[in-house]
Amino acid sequence: MADFESLYRHGFARMAVAIPLVGGVDPELNADRTLALARRAAADHAVLTLFPELGLSSYTADDLFHQDALQDAVLAGLRRVVRGSAELGSVLVVGAPLRCGARLFNCAVVIHRGEVLGVVPKSYLPTYREFYERRYFAAARDATARQLTLLGSDVPFGDDLLFDVPAFDGFTFHVEVCEDLWVPVPPSTWAALADASVLVNLSASNITIAKADYRRQLCAAHSARCVAAYLYAAAGPGESTTDLAWDGQALIYENGEKLAEGDRFSAREQLVTADVDLQRLAQDRMRTTSFADCAHDHRERLLGLRRVRVDLPMPDTTVALRREVPRFPYVPADPRTLGERCAEVYQIQVQGLTRRLAATGTTKVVIGVSGGLDSTQALIVAAKSMDRLGLPRGNVLAFSLPGFATSELTRRNSHLLMAALEVTAGEIDIRPSAMQMLRDLDHPAACGEPVYDVAYENVQAGERTSHLFRLANQRGALVVGTGDLSEIALGWSTYGVGDHMSHYNVNASVPKTLVQYLIRWTVDTGELTGAAAKVLQSILDTAISPELVPPGEADSGEPAQHSEAVVGPFELQDFHLYYLLRFGYRPSRIAYLAQQAWADRTRGSWPGLIPPEKRNEYDLATIKRWLAVFLHRFVQTSQFKRSALPNGPKVGSGGALSPRSDWRAPSDATARAWLEELERNVPD
Repeated sequence: MADFESLYRHGFARMAVAIPLVGGVDPELNADRTLALARRAAADHAVLTLFPELGLSSYTADDLFHQDALQDAVLAGLRRVVRGSAELGSVLVVGAPLRCGARLFNCAVVIHRGEVLGVVPKSYLPTYREFYERRYFAAARDATARQLTLLGSDVPFGDDLLFDVPAFDGFTFHVEVCEDLWVPVPPSTWAALADASVLVNLSASNITIAKADYRRQLCAAHSARCVAAYLYAAAGPGESTTDLAWDGQALIYENGEKLAEGDRFSAREQLVTADVDLQRLAQDRMRTTSFADCAHDHRERLLGLRRVRVDLPMPDTTVALRREVPRFPYVPADPRTLGERCAEVYQIQVQGLTRRLAATGTTKVVIGVSGGLDSTQALIVAAKSMDRLGLPRGNVLAFSLPGFATSELTRRNSHLLMAALEVTAGEIDIRPSAMQMLRDLDHPAACGEPVYDVAYENVQAGERTSHLFRLANQRGALVVGTGDLSEIALGWSTYGVGDHMSHYNVNASVPKTLVQYLIRWTVDTGELTGAAAKVLQSILDTAISPELVPPGEADSGEPAQHSEAVVGPFELQDFHLYYLLRFGYRPSRIAYLAQQAWADRTRGSWPGLIPPEKRNEYDLATIKRWLAVFLHRFVQTSQFKRSALPNGPKVGSGGALSPRSDWRAPSDATARAWLEELERNVPD
């Protein structure tokens, strides 16, 4: 097994698309150039290398395809490629015109370790506009044999072949040729339903204006619909330009997302690689029940597909991942879509709250404003909701509820924010009622002893929420919750009578990192300016704290408690949450991905609104430590709180934790399996 640092240990596989500089109708030269690129791909630890359509002969041979001399030269060139592959650790897929019986077929030849594993003829032959393939070739449906004698061996022949790679979990690939992707139901559709996770297309595809964009759209849409990787190789330099031109477009897509693209119109040969996430594809398919339903509806056809075993060993050397893993999976990092995505989050939150108000006939909301991130975001949403409903912002009844540990900084920020947003502001000091409850409990703190246990903290949290509900009763309003997805995942809330409860929680599926980013975006775009922008920046700069334990004698005026010292850095825990909740990855894989994203602050891209001084990094030991905390809290100790969550809108595809939609789990589960896997498979 590859070591922890290798991409092959964690369900990735490097794929390559090769665009050689072909010689016009020169199989000997084309075989040499094919082998040269194949060796480069194998040296780069690629396990599958794709070449263009009819690359051994060249696509533009026209009537020369029917010449015996060319057919003999193609077989000689193919023999050289097959023999040369014996020393390579990569499966090769090359294009060649081959005879089967009395017919000539446009074929893809699958080669590994000195053997031809199978031959796939093209299913759909374009014979329109500039294409005239039916003049030269027969279609796959015209074949009268399921085997082909090639280079002295009988090999599987047909468009119904699946190539299984047992050494790689979830790696089955299928081959189709050019036009096969252009038809309404590509052959690879059936292959994907039969578990092929990697779909490859040998293409010639001359270039015309805007055709490159159309190819991208086809590959993106088909890979998304099939929940698969899609590799595409178009013919490049060296093809005849008698009537056509060629751009050599190389594409690798994964579930709708482009991983890599080569340089079009390059005068040189190209090798384009990408690290495909096989495990992510498998997880997405497993969770998408309609994918399995579709496979069931076509099971008779799928059962007729033939499988070819590929004994491809997994590279045993350390192969570093070259794919960027986003540090903030919940955050829109692309600056081109930043504004659109952030605005959409607000729209979802506002739509959820305005619908709830309309349904209940309520025109007012009550919200506790602490001067922290979550209540700030919820207050902005509440204000926008009143704007949407055509009601005055004064219908937002916002209250500061200072307790024993409220810092002057957060208290001041809460009042400045309420004033800036022009909501109705109030303050209720909860210390007298909290102290009365401590006396009722005969708690040592009631006598002045510095005993700051869970009861002491939750008395304050409960008093705050109790006041908010009674205020809502009194004033005909709904209590808007503020707790975010990160806190819900970690159980970082006071159950029932505390901040766990509300009438409607607009932040329920918004993680802490996204809350921070939304507020930064609000400041950066100038949506809120002047005093509002200034106080928002102060809130962003304040340490995250529940403010339930008083500071020591050296009071700095800032919160004494730091939540992240207990539950871990929210940016790291949000990363862990995303990959556990969205994909169900084993802890060692989550740790590996976190290491790729967070080990080096200078590597990879950062969202533009994260200032340099806020750009952190974490080594593997730190990641492992906080991942263990996350797993224990998420799996074992916090589900009972999630089982009784108030309503709130789902915001992102990364998932939510409502027991009514995304997440159902037992409240008495143990995290042992997760923690043992983490300890066993992640080095210290």
